[in-house]
Formats: sequence, C-alpha cells, structure tokens
Amino acid sequence: MSLFSLSASKLADVEIANPPSDSISALAWSPTADLLAAASWSNEVRVYEVGLNGANQGKAMYSHEGPALCAKWSKDGTKIVSGGADNAARMFDAGSGQSTQIGAHDAPIKCIDWIDVGGGLVVTGSWDKTLRYWDLRQQAPVVQVTLPERCYAMDCVYPLLVVGTAERHMQIFNLNNPGTAFKTITSPLRMQTRTLACLPDASGYVLASIEGRCAIQYVEDSKTSLNFSFKCHRKDMAKGSQTFGSQFKTGSQQVFAVNDLAFNSMGTFVTAGSDGTLNIWDHNSRTRLKTIVDVGGPVVAARFNHSSQYLAYAISYDWSQGYQGNSAAQKTKIMLHPCQEDEVKPKVKK
Repeated sequence: MSLFSLSASKLADVEIANPPSDSISALAWSPTADLLAAASWSNEVRVYEVGLNGANQGKAMYSHEGPALCAKWSKDGTKIVSGGADNAARMFDAGSGQSTQIGAHDAPIKCIDWIDVGGGLVVTGSWDKTLRYWDLRQQAPVVQVTLPERCYAMDCVYPLLVVGTAERHMQIFNLNNPGTAFKTITSPLRMQTRTLACLPDASGYVLASIEGRCAIQYVEDSKTSLNFSFKCHRKDMAKGSQTFGSQFKTGSQQVFAVNDLAFNSMGTFVTAGSDGTLNIWDHNSRTRLKTIVDVGGPVVAARFNHSSQYLAYAISYDWSQGYQGNSAAQKTKIMLHPCQEDEVKPKVKK
C-alpha cells in the first residue's frame, strides 16, 4: 500500500503549535520517527511530535547561550547535535532529555552533521574558518581543517562531505581522508553561497545562492558534462514598479535568496526562498514537480520527513532585504505540508 494513499490532496497545510519566538535557523526530522527539531534565534532547539493528519505537540526543548544556528539527528534517532552563536556544539539525548556540550569553536558554529562511521563522529563548520571533527568520547577535536573562509553551508552523505564558504569557495572531502580536501573549486554561481545538499548517491551536490540560482555539480571529472544551473525564486516585475527604492525596467525580475534546500527519500529536492515560495524539483529530468506559493513570508528552512509524507517548512524574516524589509507583522511559523505522491516522485524517463 502506498504511503500516500490517504489522499493528501484533501489535507491543508498544518501549523505547528507553540513555535519559537524568534526567527528559525534550521529544521531537522528524526530518520526513525516523526519527530521534528527546530533551531532558532531564541537560543532554543525545540522538538515536536507529529501524528496522524499533522496533529502535533511539543515534546522537548533545550538551550544554547546564544542563537541556535543548526541541528541534526543521529542516524538511530536517539540524539540531536546542534551548533550556535555561543560557539558551542551541544548534544541532546532524546531518552534522558539532557543536553551536554561536546565541542567548541572560536566563532559561531554555522553547520553541523553526523558522520556515521567508526562509532560516530560529529563534524562542525564555523565562522572561525575551521572544520572540526569530534569523537564524542574525547574533549578535543580529532581532526581540524583550516578552511579558506567562513563556513556558510555544509552537507554530508558518506563518504562525501561538501563545504561552501564565504567568497564562493567550495571544498570537497572524501571522508576516508577527512583532514584534506581532495578538490577545491570556486562556485559556478556568481553570488554568495547560501545553502547546499549532497546528492543521495554521493555523486555530487546541489548548491544555491542569494541570487535565486541553483547548480547541480558532480564530483568526478568524468561527469562534469552533466553539471548545470538554473534560475528559481524570481518574480517578473511590471515596468516602473518599485521595491525598496529600486525602479524596475521592462522585462526585469526581482531576485530572491534560496534559503534552504533538501532531498527526500524519493530522490527529488525542495528549494525554499525569500519570496515565500517552495519548489520541488527532479534534477534528473530537469523538471519542477510542485510549487507552493505565498505562504506568508520568507521560507527560511525546509525538510522532508523520513517517508516523504510531510514537508516541514519554517516562515520567519530572513534579513535578506535588510533592516528596512523587516515588519512587526511578520510572524514566525512552522508548517507541515502533506505531500502527494506526484509532488515528490521522480518523473519516469521515456
């Protein structure tokens, strides 16, 4: 029986109760259960339990001493690791409800991930221009790598680890040799890297920029002919219309940042934009499968649950339009979109 047989088309998007009080920086689903973690600028990581038809309730919460910037579940769904502007990496045990510090940097930790090999390592990327690997049985990092610039984005599908930094540097690691990048390139996108995600088969990655563009990049030189980029999260503007004092000409587009992207279990991926829309893409057929429009504010984070039945997305101000773009009316929300099969299933090749 299909996981999507409950006719998701009849179900509206569901709001998560008791969201964080400040902007959300990251969402993360447990890989073993419908538990959703949300890291936020209110210094918290909150955990919500999602049930039938999106019914939800808060299950746990723990705090950093500054904004929580990233979060990731362990493969067995028993622990969460998170990093924050307090320069600390913390681990939360879902069984005991306790959190402990497992590592530290000299500047905020922007990215964190588990490396599920050899008993479990955690990798952190920081604005102090280092990548650090942590064995949870030791206090000091087991490996430290100097990055060319501040870490802005990172993802891992073993054995591939990809890091995007300021000034558009991209570093690619084979985790069989985690201390040395085996490839360093400049992003093919001309503007700042905002987010990235590894392809599910670890053959490459997708990266996105603040200029409403994505690029599919393959790691092996023999596959670089398959690389391509595309525009997204843009709006056609009428001649003479204005936004923040800028007047548009005929044929102009307003360009928005791609704030997040993530793959699902079907092998397709979502992009979340400052324009308040989400797009689901099949990169193999170069097709857009679904657009969710006008959700009520910038979409700052998006993640599919382990079965691809739900797409969780967070709405809050992302500061992409600076101070003047902020509004007291902008509310922070986490929403659940019940996915239909044709929204997430790859197109059949003809």
